[in-house]
Amino acid sequence: MIQCEDVPKDYVKLTYEKLSTDAVSESVISPSCGAVSMFIGITRNYFEDKKVVSLEYEAYTAMAENEIRKICSSIRQKWPSVKHIAVHHRLGLVPITEASVIIAVSSPHRNESLEAIKYCIDTLKATVPIWKKEIYDTEEYSWKQNKECRWVQNNESSAT
Repeated sequence: MIQCEDVPKDYVKLTYEKLSTDAVSESVISPSCGAVSMFIGITRNYFEDKKVVSLEYEAYTAMAENEIRKICSSIRQKWPSVKHIAVHHRLGLVPITEASVIIAVSSPHRNESLEAIKYCIDTLKATVPIWKKEIYDTEEYSWKQNKECRWVQNNESSAT
């Protein structure tokens, strides 16, 4: 009998290519895990009263990848049973209904992977230097700030 080594891995990817939920989920499957939890963030067609036609993402890639790896490390400290973590984020134009971000986490039981997913997306939005531009049907656009973004919160509190 051949034993395969199932060492915990982090899969971090920033890409201009369309994201694949199948590829992300398959990357975290482990024979020792009974749970794979996923979050898929997609482009919606409206924000408040404006019709959105696409999103465009920009990133400071090296720093963004480093910050995502820090999030993975933090997940492993908080939930030691987590096996594999995948965080794929799209850059460039992302049309309506396509994925902007896909996160997958495997663990022996569902609670750890579900909690890790929420922590991952919330922390990603708060700390990772990825910027989003909403493009509207009027050809206008708006750079959006994440309400969770720590440097925005710091700027607002220092302005008062």
